[in-house]
Amino acid sequence: MQNAFVTLVTNADYIMGATALVHSLQRTGTTADIVILHTGAISQQALGNLKMLGCRTIEVAHLPLSDGFNERHARQNLHGAAPFTKGRKPEFHTPLDNFCKLRLWELKEYRTVVFLDADVIVLKNIDKLFDYPEFSAAPNVYENLADFHRLNSGVFVAKPSVETFERMLAALDQQDAFWRRTDQTFLESFFPDWHGLPVTMNMLQYVWFNMPSLWDWKNVAILHYQYEKPWEADHPKANMLRPLIDLWHAFHEGRHIPDISTLPGPQLSKPGDAA
Repeated sequence: MQNAFVTLVTNADYIMGATALVHSLQRTGTTADIVILHTGAISQQALGNLKMLGCRTIEVAHLPLSDGFNERHARQNLHGAAPFTKGRKPEFHTPLDNFCKLRLWELKEYRTVVFLDADVIVLKNIDKLFDYPEFSAAPNVYENLADFHRLNSGVFVAKPSVETFERMLAALDQQDAFWRRTDQTFLESFFPDWHGLPVTMNMLQYVWFNMPSLWDWKNVAILHYQYEKPWEADHPKANMLRPLIDLWHAFHEGRHIPDISTLPGPQLSKPGDAA
């Protein structure tokens, strides 16, 4: 059975993200399939470039969830009950769409899949992840080391299984269930003994300015643009993240990519600097 990298596209913005992701994966020389799960909001015309790049595209429906669940997890209600205080989610972010990534457990033609959010780029070959167990994910570290106990669902390893998918549906939509960070909180609950990947397998962009000493280009395998996206015209942290934004655009446009290990790192604070 084959392995596959899988991402999810739910709107035109994430088509841009997926294009950069696919360019970055192909640069690594992977032989695995690249699968684009997409909702009905994406036209076949919009998927054309990804198909030309050799991706397999699969339309998926939203999960069969109760009206109460959908209401609790609608953007306005979820962000009101559990606001994002450390970064800004773009206007095109729709929380209910996130749960569609659980559909990857239905891809039983694959032995192992590695899910990658459409806002990541891959900087070195990561095919070894196909030998990792389910459920493997990196910690949600971008502010301090206390976050190591939480996972980030932007990158994870899964073993497709219809039985697992059915158990997920039963666990997901329980009475009054509220998953404050949607699929991420749910997966952490469903796989309480998740296997930890190194932070370099899902390096969150805020590490660049919050924890610069953790950043080493030689080791970063996957760069994840959590919160603000590098293609946003009104990016509020553009000045702080300019080198990372420029790198994403180089991948998106298919330009020459320099040796990643030689890129300059973030500026480290010095003793006496203002906090």
